[in-house]
Amino acid sequence: MSRKYFGTDGIRGRVGQSPITPDFVMRLGYAAGKVLLEKIEMPVGERPSVLIGKDTRLSGYMLESALEAGFAAAGVDVCLVGPIPTPAVAYLTRALRLQAGIVISASHNPYYDNGIKFFSAQGTKLPDEVELAIEDAIDQPMICVSPAELGRAKRIDDARGRYIEFCKSTFPNDLDLRGLKIVVDCAHGAAYQTAPDVFHELGAEVITIGAKPNGLNINDGFGATSPSALRDAVLAHQADLGLALDGDADRIQMVDAEGNLYDGDQLLYALVCSRAKKGAVAGVVGTLMTNLALEDALGRLSVPFARAAVGDRYVVEMLHDKGWLFGGENSGHLLALDRHTTGDGVVAALQVLAALREVGGSLKTLLSGLTLYPQKLINVPMAKGFPWKDDPAIQSALLATEAKMAGRGRVLLRASGTEPLLRVMVEGEDAAEVLAAAQELANVVREASQ
Repeated sequence: MSRKYFGTDGIRGRVGQSPITPDFVMRLGYAAGKVLLEKIEMPVGERPSVLIGKDTRLSGYMLESALEAGFAAAGVDVCLVGPIPTPAVAYLTRALRLQAGIVISASHNPYYDNGIKFFSAQGTKLPDEVELAIEDAIDQPMICVSPAELGRAKRIDDARGRYIEFCKSTFPNDLDLRGLKIVVDCAHGAAYQTAPDVFHELGAEVITIGAKPNGLNINDGFGATSPSALRDAVLAHQADLGLALDGDADRIQMVDAEGNLYDGDQLLYALVCSRAKKGAVAGVVGTLMTNLALEDALGRLSVPFARAAVGDRYVVEMLHDKGWLFGGENSGHLLALDRHTTGDGVVAALQVLAALREVGGSLKTLLSGLTLYPQKLINVPMAKGFPWKDDPAIQSALLATEAKMAGRGRVLLRASGTEPLLRVMVEGEDAAEVLAAAQELANVVREASQ
């Protein structure tokens, strides 16, 4: 399906440049409102209601106002919750029986980017056909409803408290975190007012970093994409564990007391091992980027494994298709559909902490059955729309690299769905060979795309 605006995770781009402009976002809100009105049958006299949350980017104020205006013009009511994690919007939309949830965030991107993503009434990403219907409606004229039919806006003052209680409810009632010293890195992002409270209220001693957002510092030197700050803090405070969220708190990375960093593949393995001890795990979904070692380790546990396209929405879709509960990405998007409808960094961390509490010992010990294969990922800047799949130099280099790694690893080229990049990934048994192959292939891509 051809998409004009939506990528793998909503609509995203540089603020002030199309499509992240006030006029476009107002039309987006109007278009989404019109699609909701067409697809949802409401009782007579009632209007659909949507929830709008955001992260801590300065541009969030501008885009929030534009979205609110667009929905109001379409005759849709709006509930505003301010800065709050993306998965909190998914939860609150479902809990409050609203018709859709909207998040203003560019996730792990720098502050000068922003984006819009949608959740359905069930707390899941919108189906492709709904996104395409919104795209079609964006290009139609805006015809404001009559003054008496305009949507209204209100603030939900207890949204953070509701979400904190929800997160705590996903942790076993007979366990707590007493005796643990945990560093929580909020990336100066959406979780700065929620995540520390969750772990504190479950009994942990919490040291918070990356929790002083100023509108410009989201993901800047802190969070899941910059874990060195977390590692330094864990070692400096002699903490037991460190948890790093990204800007909208839907992904997680962890650090142990020794300063070892654990990614999404490793944390997914910890979660699945814990669940497997309590009963059969029907299967696990990863992505094309998932380390081959995880697939092998799950095989030793007799747990089926399947790969989806990169993007948590595709992992969720495959989980639903197969009737499975657990999946994720090595970037830290983890899914436990018996706990939440979408990836949630805080909820995922709680599941790993529950596994640690149940078996005792350290994260390193819990993960002793998994040793990741060396994997090198190089992001090469590339103009949007560059036909890299048809470039003879790139395809020749790809075939040569695949032949070189045959039987000893994997090679993957894919365009990012959220940034103007081509991702070059090589994975194998020998770290030096992997690095050399990735650099050689990336150089060819770089030269071909200039």
